[in-house]
Amino acid sequence: MCDSIFYDGNRLLNTLDINGKKPEIFICTSNRSAGKTTYFNRYLTNRFIKYGEKFSLIYRYRYELDGVADKFFKDIQGIFFKNYTMEDKTRMKGLYKDLYLNGEHCGYAISLNSADQLKKNSHLFSDTKVMLFDEFMPETGNYCSKETTKFQSIHKSIARGSGQQRRYLPVIMISNPVTLVNPYYLQFGIADRLRADTKILKGNGWVLEQGFNESAAKSGLDMGFDRAFADSDYQNYAKQGVYLLDSTAFIEQPKGVSRYVCTLKYEGNEYGVREYADTGVMYVSDKVDSSYRIKITVTTEDHQINYVMLQRNDYMLNMFRRYFEQGVFRFKNQACKEALIRSLSFTN
Repeated sequence: MCDSIFYDGNRLLNTLDINGKKPEIFICTSNRSAGKTTYFNRYLTNRFIKYGEKFSLIYRYRYELDGVADKFFKDIQGIFFKNYTMEDKTRMKGLYKDLYLNGEHCGYAISLNSADQLKKNSHLFSDTKVMLFDEFMPETGNYCSKETTKFQSIHKSIARGSGQQRRYLPVIMISNPVTLVNPYYLQFGIADRLRADTKILKGNGWVLEQGFNESAAKSGLDMGFDRAFADSDYQNYAKQGVYLLDSTAFIEQPKGVSRYVCTLKYEGNEYGVREYADTGVMYVSDKVDSSYRIKITVTTEDHQINYVMLQRNDYMLNMFRRYFEQGVFRFKNQACKEALIRSLSFTN
């Protein structure tokens, strides 16, 4: 993946998981314009042409299904499939789209946010042989509520079709590297294991390929627009394959004696906030004092008895914001940093 001009997913698709078994989730990330989407869109199209294998394209929201045939096929049509056309047809008032290649039904386009409705109509997609989820890490950070639960629900619904309680249904997940603390990496335990030089990472039922395409990185370097933004975080993300929303800044362990300030709860996980009086550093880690009385939640989903919503505690919220702006905070890892940053984004 590093030396070729265009990405080749053959290695990923033939890699076994950490248990030496055939994985069902294949994750591919690299810098932008490396050819990931082109490869896998072509792969699915060829599998249908050669073997009649239908596919399902996963999107996040229903409105993203509009014009899905062009989104999926337009680029690869001009390169590989000049004698083919693809069209989509709306079904069940926009619940999903049927896809047709040269008039022959080849697959579906569905959305995560329609998981409940799709569950009731899962028999319609029972001939799906493979699923593709492009841009599973959105640059905006705009995920569905309980996204990984909806992702599991849709897969489970479709994988029980064709007269089987459960059949093998591989999912290919593609993205540019946006953040290590995305819900899928956290679910699979990838955030704590992935390193900058990792090529292949294996887990229980999944494999991940992290690549860097040098040709894609060098493309556009002489163009005026790219030169104008040469030092921006986004250009580093697009060209170099670094994670857009992540930074190792302020991830370090303070020294000295600390005082426990509060317990912060975010997306079901608890984080301890401590103050180091000698240096004035505020430290966030996953080590908590469950007996300490001040417990704060970030979202309504985390709210429980004995927890106070953060936006109701004006004093502590303003103090944390002030400390963060002054560079006082330090963090054990990216997840701890994410929890605090998201809490500070709340407004009264």
